[in-house]
Amino acid sequence: MKTTLKVIFCLFFCFSQAQSIERQVIGVSGETLSNGTVSLDFTVGELAVTSITNGTTTLNQGFHQPNIVLGIKVNTIAFLQGALLNSTNGLMRDDLRAGFLPTTSPYSDTLTCVPSVFNTGGTSGTGLDTDDIVDWIFVELRDENDNINVIANQSALLQRDGDIVSVDGISDLEFNVAAKNYYVVVKHRNHLGIMTANTVALSSTLLTVDFTDANNQVTFGTNAQTTFGMPSGVVALWAGDTNGDGRLNYSGTFSDIPSIRSHVFNDPNNSVFGGPPAATYQSIGYFGTDVNMEGLTVYSGANSDVPNIRNNIFNNSSNSVFGGPPAATYVFIQQLPGGAN
Repeated sequence: MKTTLKVIFCLFFCFSQAQSIERQVIGVSGETLSNGTVSLDFTVGELAVTSITNGTTTLNQGFHQPNIVLGIKVNTIAFLQGALLNSTNGLMRDDLRAGFLPTTSPYSDTLTCVPSVFNTGGTSGTGLDTDDIVDWIFVELRDENDNINVIANQSALLQRDGDIVSVDGISDLEFNVAAKNYYVVVKHRNHLGIMTANTVALSSTLLTVDFTDANNQVTFGTNAQTTFGMPSGVVALWAGDTNGDGRLNYSGTFSDIPSIRSHVFNDPNNSVFGGPPAATYQSIGYFGTDVNMEGLTVYSGANSDVPNIRNNIFNNSSNSVFGGPPAATYVFIQQLPGGAN
């Protein structure tokens, strides 16, 4: 008898509690969203008939629209002129892997990687030499209707063969944005940035954007990349933006040379027996003033970085006034919408 009463009481309690609960969120319609790989079912909108809180998060009364994002992938390929100078095998040199590359990105998001990513053969030690890391790089996705508006960006790693990969050194680059058309931008700390001339359709299906083919250039602007000193059929980002202003200038207001001179003369190790600093001193380290990316900044003498900038100015086909000789004071601005930094 006691057991029967307990069951009746429990049923009464449950029904009474159920009758007191009102529906607070009402789904009004639905839709399926797919990117070709993942399919999500969701309601187009949710109506909250009263404000709801759990003590931390509050859902206010009214109509709520979900924001569902499916990630996209892109395989971007680009070369840096500085790292490709004096290459003997068509691959970028990876001199900076000799203890110079930082595990924290030099760009605004300060992403990090584990040191083993910079090993020969990568973390596994068995990877191809074509996939060894050259340097950090920065990739942007820009709005298809406004090529100045940056929708997403992230630091990445550049392999010797030009592949731009995630911070693990091998994975495809992914962005948590909707599948649609974007302009793709590649930037580097001492090279001029580049952008696709047209939008590309990005989705969860991997798409390759190859900036390196001289015979099929996809780059926005005029002379946005260079063939000077590059292997046949290849273009690369212009090297020499040592002050990071988005310009190349050998002599004049925006010259990149003073940055090199200042760095060398202010290196605390540039002194012999307490004497004055030497112009020929070779400053060792990971610096934007290292134009050819060998781990040295040199102002004067053997291995000087200065001639690299001079060569780029005097060999830029845009540097000519009415067909005359190139000018040392010519300023070449990176071919990105908005121009210099």
